[in-house]
Amino acid sequence: MKKHIILYLFIAVFGSVSAHELSGTVISEENEKPLQGVGVYNKNTGAYTYTNVSGYFELDDISVGDVITFYQLGYENQELIINESHLDSTVNIYLVISSASLDQVLIVSKVNVLSNFVNVDIKASPVKSSQEILRKIPGLIIGQHAGGGKAEQIFLRGFDIDHGTDIAIDVDGMPVNMVSHAHGQGYADMHFIIPETIENLDFGKGSYYADKGNFNTAGYVDIVTKKKISDNLISVEAGQFNTVRAMSMLKIWDGENSNAYVASEMNLSDGVFESPQNFNRLNIMGRYNYNNYKDQEFNLSLSHFQSKWDASGQIPVRAVESGQISRFGAIDDTEGGNTSRTNIWMNHIKHIDEHSSLKSSAYISQYDFELFSNFTFFLEDPVNADQIRQYEDRTIIGAKSVYEESFHLDNHDEQLKYRVGVGFRYDDVNDVQLSRTKNRKELLERLAYGNVDELNAFSFADLNYKVDKWTFNPGVRLDYFTFDYEDLLTETYDSQSENKTLISPKLNIIYAASPKLQLFAKTGLGYHSNDSRVVNANNGKEILPTAFGSDIGFVTKPNDRLVINAAFWSLFLQQEFVYVGDAGIVEPSGKTTRYGVDFGLRYQFTDWLYFNTDVNYTHARSSEEPSGEDYIPLAPDLTSSGGLNFKNLNNFSGGLSYRFIKDRPANEDNSIVAEGYFITDLNLNYTHKKWTFGIIVENLFDSEWNETQFATESRLFNEANSVEEIHFTPGSPFFLRGKVSVRF
Repeated sequence: MKKHIILYLFIAVFGSVSAHELSGTVISEENEKPLQGVGVYNKNTGAYTYTNVSGYFELDDISVGDVITFYQLGYENQELIINESHLDSTVNIYLVISSASLDQVLIVSKVNVLSNFVNVDIKASPVKSSQEILRKIPGLIIGQHAGGGKAEQIFLRGFDIDHGTDIAIDVDGMPVNMVSHAHGQGYADMHFIIPETIENLDFGKGSYYADKGNFNTAGYVDIVTKKKISDNLISVEAGQFNTVRAMSMLKIWDGENSNAYVASEMNLSDGVFESPQNFNRLNIMGRYNYNNYKDQEFNLSLSHFQSKWDASGQIPVRAVESGQISRFGAIDDTEGGNTSRTNIWMNHIKHIDEHSSLKSSAYISQYDFELFSNFTFFLEDPVNADQIRQYEDRTIIGAKSVYEESFHLDNHDEQLKYRVGVGFRYDDVNDVQLSRTKNRKELLERLAYGNVDELNAFSFADLNYKVDKWTFNPGVRLDYFTFDYEDLLTETYDSQSENKTLISPKLNIIYAASPKLQLFAKTGLGYHSNDSRVVNANNGKEILPTAFGSDIGFVTKPNDRLVINAAFWSLFLQQEFVYVGDAGIVEPSGKTTRYGVDFGLRYQFTDWLYFNTDVNYTHARSSEEPSGEDYIPLAPDLTSSGGLNFKNLNNFSGGLSYRFIKDRPANEDNSIVAEGYFITDLNLNYTHKKWTFGIIVENLFDSEWNETQFATESRLFNEANSVEEIHFTPGSPFFLRGKVSVRF
């Protein structure tokens, strides 16, 4: 018995004293400055960490013979084989700049590891316009239908997300989605982002992330902009349809611990339509970054965006088939609008010690929006027509702080980390309105007119516990909302208020079967808030409709050049009442069920040739309607996107990309069908020293396609009766642009 006790004590003591750590700093060989965010991965145990603002890292529980990999996209991987001299020692690791490739991304036990591989897609084929940003997300389809100035229509996981109702979008921690927006709930206009300033994307599908709140049902997208630019850049594009784009990114300060740059963009186009769009958009952004390379980093960004456009609107099929107008004609070409957004946002990281940090962010935005539309032509008013005006003036203020701490555990193959966050968002929306107008000038009738004050205070916590090959990530989120609406149409003061609290649990489980294979199961409760006008009109019923989702799947990297991912998922959305911004009415939306399969493949044929493809299948139905009448309008059931890209091939780079969407129901009984499409784009560049010359071709094969389409009841002038059928915005025909850029 004594021998057994002594043996147990020996094992316990040995297990404690044999736990060693490796610490050090990762440095760029180019400028000998520390690198932040470098992955440090133990291939033997699966343990991993990331370098902080000073390039410093600590990796616990290492043993002789362990292989430690240091990796960051855009740098060659470095490996360190642990020997006796490395135990409890400090090392300096130098990384060499290299073209981005799949071998620079490893499968670690992260909840959203797939987003790391999608960033290889972005490096292989950089985003060429603000519209392309979301197209990089596997399974996400977008469409523009209002002259280029309106936020894109979004489709993902069997949702017609409209302009953002079920996907949460952030830029450097600043939300893009608008609550209680004049045009629609969750409206997410991303046109204030200059595509060349994007460093990478972080995304996740489903509602499994404790730090993501409102609108995170189908998924989320976090856009990260560049902290620093390596070169100055000036670029000019010109092409068909009187299209011109000028862009610049210029350093204004490059010090030892700080830097700053300014980026600007101007877009002009008449568009492909017979009635010129007269589209113009101006963007300017400045960013300052400070890093003491010890324990703190601070970023401050300012931006201004403004846009104005005319639009030909959605046209009915019957008008085209009868020859009344062409595909690029218009029934009412007085549609269009203008919008602007001015932002100030900051981010600060403080490393309290080697194991804990505090991240804080804050932002303020001033936004205005005016849109003129006519979807039904002469259905409601045979004399003056059915033009509507949607308008608002908004201020957004918000902040968030997240405390993170990791613990040293004596047991080998064991890691523990937790996060706690708090924050708020306040929207002050003035003169939000829906009006009937004539020729943009004459006000005929106000249908809705008021002021909105909406507050969302939140907190969240999650835990990341890794033991052996398993990682458990439970989390919980608490949201508190107040919805205030002042109705300005009433003769007397009429202000209504409602509030609601929601708790959203999450759980993610990851099994790292090997360094080449990760299995995962995810589940969680998410939600999107409803418009303050519907909240108060229905006395607080279904204020925060919830969505329950789950994912089961895998990511595998059988070799350095191949990545395959697949997932089976399901999502159930609660019944809700929806405010229809185009009509100023409240209507019920029943329970829905969605499930599907995601599949993706990425292959690095050579150092210069890269291929990616994603295929997504969805089955989406209303849960409370009889079979055959339970289709969800415009919900796509089969989509695919991908590309074949090359770079650094005798100074040439470029590629082909495609996107596909299958025919889908446009109404509840599938009697009206929205036609699908397959579109191919091309880009080709030649670089000589500091100069790059390129061409960009949209719709290479000049396919006839509809970018957006809706089943709409309308009446044309002098028609006796209304007709419900497809109304569409035609997609761009063959569209060629040339581009010249210089770096210095």
